[in-house]
Amino acid sequence: MKTAVVIPSRYGSSRFPGKPLALIGNKFLIQHSLERVKMCKEVDFLAVATDDKRIFNAVENLGFNVFMTPKTCQSGTDRIAFLAKKSLSRYDVFINVQGDEPLIDPALIDELVKSFKKDKALEYITAAFKIKDVESINNPNVVKVVFDKKGYALYFSRSPIPYNRDNIKTNYYKHIGIYGYKRDFLLEFSKNKKTILENTENLEQLRALESGKKIKVVIAKSDSVGVDTPEDILKVEKCL
Repeated sequence: MKTAVVIPSRYGSSRFPGKPLALIGNKFLIQHSLERVKMCKEVDFLAVATDDKRIFNAVENLGFNVFMTPKTCQSGTDRIAFLAKKSLSRYDVFINVQGDEPLIDPALIDELVKSFKKDKALEYITAAFKIKDVESINNPNVVKVVFDKKGYALYFSRSPIPYNRDNIKTNYYKHIGIYGYKRDFLLEFSKNKKTILENTENLEQLRALESGKKIKVVIAKSDSVGVDTPEDILKVEKCL
């Protein structure tokens, strides 16, 4: 089984235009993400998928694989599916790593790949981290996930789930935006139309749940600090 990690990257962002090429220390944001993935032991191939020539040139100059994808691709998943169908058809599993996750744990990526090797029936996998502060529970920008006893997702939401009606002791989990797909599943998923729940929450993974698909959730040992705004750069620099 061969695995490719693809980092979808676009230049336009309503909250942070040009984010992938923002400097953290003396390196581009996307360079940090690439170097983290490069540390993985279970990955056979690493590349960036972009529709912007500035990102393409920057990644190519850094010595990493990069592909241009059509501007008609509406999401990162669509970009990866485009490559899975054409340029990277020889790979069996694709891991979607966000380009704005400069502190992503290489061990977590490896764990996702190992899960596919252990369970041949697995089609779709993601990750979560136990929330330790009340602010994150109520923050709509922090996506929460609940899962069953076997570790399969029941629902993802921007609202606090589960709703703690009687204030009992319970755990909340933050969804970490990393995904793994079997190639055939990815190609089928990318062709499906957006669903009501997906549009309501603006969460792509709900399309799979609404279609009756299962999503395995791996519990991460550490949190990942994402970059959504220029202010987040300082947070990452402190961590580094």
